[in-house]
This record gives sequence, C-alpha cells and structure tokens, in this order.
Amino acid sequence: MGQHEFSSVSVFTPPSLSNPPLALGLLQGEKDWQKYETARRLKKCVDKIRNQYREDWKSKEMKVRQRAVALYFIDKLALRAGNEKEEGETADTVGCCSLRVEHINLHPELDGQEYVVEFDFLGKDSIRYYNKVPVEKRVFKNLQLFMENKQPEDDLFDRLNTGILNKHLQDLMEGLTAKVFRTYNASITLQQQLKELTAPDENIPAKILSYNRANRAVAILCNHQRAPPKTFEKSMMNLQSKIDAKKEQLADARRDLKSAKADAKVLKDAKTKKVVESKKKAVQRLEEQLMKLEVQATDREENKQIALGTSKLNYLDPRISVAWCKKWGVPIEKIYNKTQREKFAWAIDMADEDYEF
Repeated sequence: MGQHEFSSVSVFTPPSLSNPPLALGLLQGEKDWQKYETARRLKKCVDKIRNQYREDWKSKEMKVRQRAVALYFIDKLALRAGNEKEEGETADTVGCCSLRVEHINLHPELDGQEYVVEFDFLGKDSIRYYNKVPVEKRVFKNLQLFMENKQPEDDLFDRLNTGILNKHLQDLMEGLTAKVFRTYNASITLQQQLKELTAPDENIPAKILSYNRANRAVAILCNHQRAPPKTFEKSMMNLQSKIDAKKEQLADARRDLKSAKADAKVLKDAKTKKVVESKKKAVQRLEEQLMKLEVQATDREENKQIALGTSKLNYLDPRISVAWCKKWGVPIEKIYNKTQREKFAWAIDMADEDYEF
C-alpha cells in the first residue's frame, strides 16, 4: 500500500471463504479494492478540482485552457484520455486528448437547448461515440476559439497530449488518472440512481429491474454499447408467448376464484372456505409469475443495445451493489453470476448494508 492513504477502510483483509481463492485471486481482490479506494479519495477533493478547472477556462495561457476543457469532458462525459493505442490497433480510434476538429460540431442552439456540442468519433475497440451535450457557455466559447483557423483533420487540443494531462492529474491528486474519474463518476452515479429508483415496497423482481436501470445509467455514461443480440427478436417473441399463456392461466384462475367465492357464500362451510383460500393463493402465485415475466421483457428491451457487464466488472465499486442487496434482502446471486461473485468475494465479505462509496 506504501504511502497511499485510503478513506474509511484502511486495511485490506482477505475474505474468509470456506474455499479460499488462490493467491492470485487475493492479489486481484486487493488491486480492485485499491482502485476503488483511490476513486473514493477523489470524492474528498473533486469539488476543489472542478472549481480549479472552471477557473482555468479563463486562463491567459491557451494550453491551460485546453487542459481545463479536456478535464471537464473527462469528468462530465467519462471520456478516456486518448492517445494510447492498443498494440496492433490500426483503426482511427481517439480519446479526449486526440480529438480532432472534425469530431465535434458546435450548435449555439439545438432542440431547445443552448451551447450544444455534438460529438462523433470512434473510441476504444472502435465503438462509435455519438452524443449531443449541452455545455457551459465558457466551454462552448473556448471550443470556438480552439477551432479557429483549423482544418477538419487538425487537433482540437493542439497544446495538449495525454502525458501533459496525466502529469497534471497526478499534481491534483496522487494516483489520479482519467480512469479514476470514470470509476468515481460511475460509482457515484450507481449509488445515487439506486437511492432514487428503489422503492421499499417493491418485490424482488421489481427491485432487480430498478438495479438494472441504475446500472444502465452508468453504462450510458461510459458509452458501453453493443449490437442487439442476433437472437433478440426470437427470444422476445418466445417471452411474449409465455406472457400471453400466463395471462390466460391467470384469467382462468380468477374465474375459478370468483365461482368458489359464490359457492362459499351459499354453503358457508369450512370446506368451501378452504377452497377459496387455495384459489386465492393460486391467483397470487400466477400474478407474481406474470409480473416476473413482464419485468424480464421490459429489462430485455431496455438493455438490448447496452452492455451492462463492462461497467459492472470494471468501474463500479462492488460494495455499493453488495450493500444494496443486503439492505433490501435481494440475493447477491441475482446481481452477480458465479464468476463475478468470486471476483468480488472481498466486497461481499467487507460491505454491510450501510456502506457508502
């Protein structure tokens, strides 16, 4: 751990598991834990950093202004720093520092919003980043300035590269990188969304839908997209058939209950009373099963083009999800599959229901 100071939790204790993972797993757990603790440290100084880059938008030095606008994009839009090509990658992929004039369009007014920046470029893994974002007026004016007298293929931030930006981030906070910003903003977004979206009186399937919606807000922030699965239409049709069949079963069960109640009114004996109770239970059971299927259909439709797994594995402090499960009585296996539970064993062991990122 060296000279790092970690907030709240100061020591990493390996999870006490009946089947302890190999040393490698523990090492990975510690690395994960350190990553999220670094992001939690950012929470303490993020307001100061934001105030600083806002001030820098007015700097007399062009390179300071460019650095400040780039940092605003990294913070607000979770953009990667850029310039760092994967080995063997030949596609024209860019990040924040390597944006070119052709990658953005400025709209003083668009769709009823002022100062809109339209981004269109290929990011990591050649995934298209397309976004229309209203920005602060001073950012907009600076972008106009950066684009002045430039050709489409010229660098937007011609006085900046990742080396300069990363050095500046290190000066602001030890261990700070663009990835730490992504991790911080992703985790904070998940925590806030879970607070807003979870209704205490919902049943487990509805709570899981809320969880996936919170997770989706993060995936959208981080631009984690995917093509809809090839089998999407077919599996939705199958699911719809199941829903229709369940609705028919439920209608039959409700009719049975109605006639049992009518019998009970006439006969008023213990036997018919018992029949009514059992028919009631059957209706409740079918209502729950129908809701489960409908939630599944909504979930599938909403997430067909969003890759939820990337942010879950790489940018979201697992303790937030574990705490949420413990607080609302949601089984952890509904949120994490077996591999994820092994990866995050340290978090499952460490977090109680009151954990705050």
